[in-house]
Amino acid sequence: MGFDKVASSPLFIVGLALVIIGLVQMGAGFVVLFRRRPVGFAIRLLAGLAVTLAGLLAGTIAIGIQGYAAFTRETVAATITVSPSGPQRFDAHLRFADGREERFTIAGDELYVDARILKWKPIANLLGLHTAYELDRIAGRYTSVEQERTATRTVYPIGTPKPLDLFDLRKRYAWLAPLVDAEYGSATFVPVSKPMEIEVRVSTTGLLAREVSG
Repeated sequence: MGFDKVASSPLFIVGLALVIIGLVQMGAGFVVLFRRRPVGFAIRLLAGLAVTLAGLLAGTIAIGIQGYAAFTRETVAATITVSPSGPQRFDAHLRFADGREERFTIAGDELYVDARILKWKPIANLLGLHTAYELDRIAGRYTSVEQERTATRTVYPIGTPKPLDLFDLRKRYAWLAPLVDAEYGSATFVPVSKPMEIEVRVSTTGLLAREVSG
C-alpha cells in the first residue's frame, strides 16, 4: 500500500481532521490568553491537545497497518507452486493475493510459511478496524530435528517494507493494548515430495496450507 492509499483511507483522513481541529483549538487558546483569560486558555489548550493526540494516534494506526490485509473469515493469502529440484531442495513460486509474485529456492523436506496477526479489540472494531494479517516469512523445514539444527537453512522475508509497523509498535508500547493485540503470529507447513500447488489460507484461528486438487 503506497502513501496515496494511506492518505485516502478513512482513518487517516479522520486523524488529519482531528489534528487540524486540535491545532485550531490550541491557537484559539492563545488568543484567549492574550485577552487575559487564563482559565479559558487552559481549557482550550487541554482540549486541543487531547484532540490533536487522538488525531496523531489515528494517523499512526493508518500508517502502521500498511501491508496488512483485513479479513473476517477464511481467505486465500497466497498460492505457492512448488517443484522438487534435488534431494531436499525445491523451487517455490509465490503468488500473493494482491498480484505480487516472488520465486525462491528452498532447502528442506517441507514448505514453511508464517504471518503476523493483528487482532483489534472491540473498541477498535467500532471504528471499522478488523483482524488483519501480513505474510512474514517463507522457509524450508526439515523432518529430522537434527537436520533442522545442522543442515542448510533457507529463510526469506516476504513482508512489505513500511515506515511504521503496528505489530512492532504494539510490542514496544503498552498504551496500545486497549486497541490491538499483536502478541502472536501464526505458521503452517506442508511436506513437499512432488510438484504441486498449495493455497495458504488465513482464518481467525491462524494460517492453513492446503494442496489444490488437480
